[in-house]
This record gives sequence, C-alpha cells and structure tokens, in this order.
Amino acid sequence: MFMQAPNMMVVSNAVPAKTVQEFIDYCKANPGKLSYASAGNGTSVHMTAELFKAMTKCDMLHVPYRGSALAYPDIISNKVQLIFDNLPGALEQSRGGTVRALGVTSAQRWPGVGDVPAIAETVQGFDATVFYGMAAPKGTPPEIVDLLNKAVNEALKDPKLLARLSEMGGIPNQMTPAEFGKYMTEETEKWRKVVEFAGVSVD
Repeated sequence: MFMQAPNMMVVSNAVPAKTVQEFIDYCKANPGKLSYASAGNGTSVHMTAELFKAMTKCDMLHVPYRGSALAYPDIISNKVQLIFDNLPGALEQSRGGTVRALGVTSAQRWPGVGDVPAIAETVQGFDATVFYGMAAPKGTPPEIVDLLNKAVNEALKDPKLLARLSEMGGIPNQMTPAEFGKYMTEETEKWRKVVEFAGVSVD
C-alpha cells in the first residue's frame, strides 16, 4: 500500500437535500425516481454507489458514462441526480458551485476537506476508500518483497511525492507486506458481497 483516497458524494443543486440523511429521506420518498451516474460498470464510482444503496436501501437507477467528466453536464442539469466521484473532480465541481457535496466515502472526514462530513457519520460502517499499492508475482522471494516494501516506504518520505499525492486527493498509508495482504483479502470479500448484491457485470 502506498496511498488511499476517498470518493465524494455530490448531488445536483436541484436536489433539495443538504445532508446525507436528507438525501436518504428524499430518496426513500421518491423510490425509483432518482438516478446516479458512474464512470462505467465496475468502477469505484459505480461500486461506491452500490454499497450506499445496499446500506441505506435507497432505490436508484444506475446511469453509466464513459468517464466521470462526461456525467457532470447531466448532473448539473439534474437529468441525473448524483455521483460518488473521485475526490479531485468532485471537489473541483463542488467548490465551483456547480454541484453540492454531501459527504466523503472514507470512514472519517478526509484531510483537506474537513468541512465535508464522512458518509459514515450518518450511515454507520460506511467506508469506500480507494487504495493504491504494489504487488509482485506469487512466489517472489520474501527478501525481494521486503526490499520493495522498504523502497516504497522510503519514497513516501519525499515531500514532492507527498504533495503530488495530496493533489490527487490521497494520503500515504504505509503497510508491511503482511498487513497489505490482509487488507486486500478483507477488501476483496467486502466488495464481492456488493457485486453479488448489485448483480454487477463488466461489459
């Protein structure tokens, strides 16, 4: 592991909800009438929304796009009501006032956007954090794995790299190979359940 970053839940300004709870209430009062955009089937943007649906019992229609940027004109015009987009794009749009940010998808509020609540503050246990890491082929000697891990952890001390990660909405998260392996196993099982719930397939 070398970086984690959340997505951000943003809605059309035409949606009356100003908080995550207000959105859930609005969605449940209008079952099947709201739709959410994604960057395509199986993307983190899509799966985060499906996790939200599973945990809140909100009934929403999925509208996939070929990338998040293409979805924003329809969100701004309220043809589609929301997106759980990667942080940099969502933050730029929300700070520009074209959409409204309701929450970040990390378990806690995210550094740099502390004014935006974590969805988990309303939906207990909600966590959809994107992670980036390095993997090696099965059977790679442990000493090589450790060497790579130490090199990554050393690189994460570089102020220029940390600044670049921050621009992407991410923060460094150093783990040992064993910790990262355990984390990946847990995440795989978590998202397997979401895929089964949503009946997701990648075209």
